[in-house]
Amino acid sequence: MAILRAADLVVYEERREGEKLLRHFGIARPVESLNEHNEAAASFTIIEHLAAGRSVALVSDCGTPVFSDPGRILVQKAVARGIRVVPVPGASSLLPALTVTGFPIGQFLFYGWLSPKKERRRAELRRLHRERRTIVLMDTPYRLVPLLKDVAEAFGTSRRVCVAYNLTLPDEEVLRGTAPEVHRWRRGVS
Repeated sequence: MAILRAADLVVYEERREGEKLLRHFGIARPVESLNEHNEAAASFTIIEHLAAGRSVALVSDCGTPVFSDPGRILVQKAVARGIRVVPVPGASSLLPALTVTGFPIGQFLFYGWLSPKKERRRAELRRLHRERRTIVLMDTPYRLVPLLKDVAEAFGTSRRVCVAYNLTLPDEEVLRGTAPEVHRWRRGVS
C-alpha cells in the first residue's frame, strides 16, 4: 500500500478496476489505464510523467504486471531512457500452479498465451507436441474448454495435463489427467 500511496500516478490495466482498488484502500491518486488496446500510446504518455520526475506505480488486474499482462512496452521505453524500474514482488499464478501439478519442474517451458484463433492455436499445439519438458499455458476462463479440446486433439492420451485456476480462492480447482479426461471433466461430462 505504501507504494500506491506514494505514487504520483497509478497505472492500471483497466481504469475502473484501478479506481475501485484505490477506493477500497482510501487512496486518492490519479489513475491512467494501460492495456492491450492502448499500450503503445499510453506508454508514451506515462514515460513523459516519469521523465518529469514523477513516480508511477504499475498494477495489473490480477497477477504480476508485465508477466502475461501489459507493461512490457512501458518497461522497454523506461529502460531505453535510463529511467529506473523497480519491481515489487506480487502474486503470480505460475509457481503455485507448477507446484501442484506433480510434474517435473526443474526445467519447464513457459509458453504463455496461445492464439485465440482456433487454427493458429491448433498449429501452435502441434508444434508443442514434440516438447518433452513441462509446458505452461495460460488462458482466460471463457476459453478454457475450447483450449482443452484442442490440447486433447493435439496431445491425445500421450501426456498428462493439469489445469489449475483460482488458486488460493474458495473456488480453487486443480484437475489432473490426460488431456481428453480433463476436457471431459471441465465440460461436465463424466
